[in-house]
Amino acid sequence: MPYQLPFPKDALPEIVIPNAMEADQRVWVPQAENVWFRPLCLNRSQGYWMNLLKVRKSGVISRHRHPQAVHGWVLKGKWRYLEHDWIAEAGGYVFEPPGETHTLIVPEGVEEMITYFQVNGIMCYVDPWGKAIGYEDVFTKIDMCRAHYEKVGLGADFVDQFIR
Repeated sequence: MPYQLPFPKDALPEIVIPNAMEADQRVWVPQAENVWFRPLCLNRSQGYWMNLLKVRKSGVISRHRHPQAVHGWVLKGKWRYLEHDWIAEAGGYVFEPPGETHTLIVPEGVEEMITYFQVNGIMCYVDPWGKAIGYEDVFTKIDMCRAHYEKVGLGADFVDQFIR
């Protein structure tokens, strides 16, 4: 028997995305050359986002730090951080502690890497000496999605289904 009482009056609807990795390619938002993200949940009120990151190139993707924890689950391919000796491979989970700075690279020979990330707070891009050179947060992610979805014909409001 399902739950019999009403849901909270102001509760937001669930987000259900069948086949999130097999979606219309227009849903993947370009982030850099051969790098895309596919939003799953963009939470404005709590400042986090969940997305799939897809990379189709080898080499350095970004150097960055987070003031809050990040969780990652590798779905395809592999990647690593220059600052560590481990490799994140398909099926693996990664916890990134707050404050750590790391340089994400995709090794040679990896045709495609896809990782699910939950990013809490901001992602601060830095140079090798820690100087901030840019950032992303849930609001910049929403703006990137709006611009991209408008450009590819889905409409700027297509992103609204992922916003909570």
